[in-house]
Amino acid sequence: MNIHSYYLTSAPRKRFISYVWIASALILLLSGCAPKQSYDAALILADIAAQETPSHWKSATPAPNQKEITYRIRNRIHRGTLYLPASAPPQAGIVLIPGIVPRGKDDSRLIAFAKTLARARFAVFTPELKEFRHLQVRPEHPRVIADALLYLASRPELIPPGHLGIGTFSFSVGLGVIAALEEDARTKVQFILGVGGYYNLETTIRFFTTGYLSDNTYYPNPSEYGKLVFAATSLNYLTNSTDQMVLEEMIQIKIRNPDAEIASLAPHLGPAGKAVYTLLSNTDPEKVPGLIRTLPAELHQFIKNFSLSNKDLTQLQAQLFLIHGKNDPLIPYTESLALADALPPKQTKVYLIEQVLTHVDFNFQSLFTRAFWTEELPDLWRMYRVIYALLGKRAQTDP
Repeated sequence: MNIHSYYLTSAPRKRFISYVWIASALILLLSGCAPKQSYDAALILADIAAQETPSHWKSATPAPNQKEITYRIRNRIHRGTLYLPASAPPQAGIVLIPGIVPRGKDDSRLIAFAKTLARARFAVFTPELKEFRHLQVRPEHPRVIADALLYLASRPELIPPGHLGIGTFSFSVGLGVIAALEEDARTKVQFILGVGGYYNLETTIRFFTTGYLSDNTYYPNPSEYGKLVFAATSLNYLTNSTDQMVLEEMIQIKIRNPDAEIASLAPHLGPAGKAVYTLLSNTDPEKVPGLIRTLPAELHQFIKNFSLSNKDLTQLQAQLFLIHGKNDPLIPYTESLALADALPPKQTKVYLIEQVLTHVDFNFQSLFTRAFWTEELPDLWRMYRVIYALLGKRAQTDP
């Protein structure tokens, strides 16, 4: 088992795509009339499942153009990848941010989704957040995302004014919301698509370390991935070189084998490193707030800075579409509900997925089961509605 085992599912791809395509056709029939937006949404749903493999959507639309670019925003130099529709001008723009994954913007799932949206006439931009490749979140990341928004907003030949948004996954949902709160970016963002995101970072840490939700419901097998990201991020806040080396060794051991024992290395940690280790190895939810307070001051402040629960969300102007799997083992679905509750009802819509979404990946099993009709088809209907709503954010520029 390696690091990708935390994040990826292993459903048989060809059978899976066939089922999703059949389910998409059923959804299209159930939705009544079939205008182009409805038809496109059904094709896109199946194409998202297909990722980089063939699909009806790929057959029906030309492959998008893709290029690496370097750009400057107020003397800040950034890089990213731009995906553009090949045969017609874009009708909207979207900045896509992956979860904290080793390949960053070059993750195959993000590339596939970017191309899917570019075929739907979105100008898609994926900025480089190079620290993601080391599983690290940095204080400057929301600013990089905000600059990507400003870049697209400054290019009217790429997007019609008033049709710009963000697509975010996992921990990056919080980064995207914080970016959309930046004073120079908040009026530029009309929508945010968030998949598997958080609201209160302390509550999220409590979940992926102990398995307990905010109401003390217990989740038996929380993902270890959150611990890896937190440990890797904490390296930037440890001033003792021995702490850094020992914790890095622990991280690498867990990447190679999540079940490996690392407790024997803990005695080599100093006070700051041991505070990080103790938090991540703790299983008592009642101890989490106190353990967070014992972290190095700058790391404790990092948790506050990246929480959304302490932000003035009245400044947020974007409409939010939040998708969350109820069986998410990394960030509990209650976090998306909490984020939605913090905003006016008309500004947010939450789509809770019962079965077919495992954090940020499809996990659709069989068409010929009772669960398909009672759980999986309703889930796909919810996801279809999200795609339909997202397509509605495009400018209707064609006659």
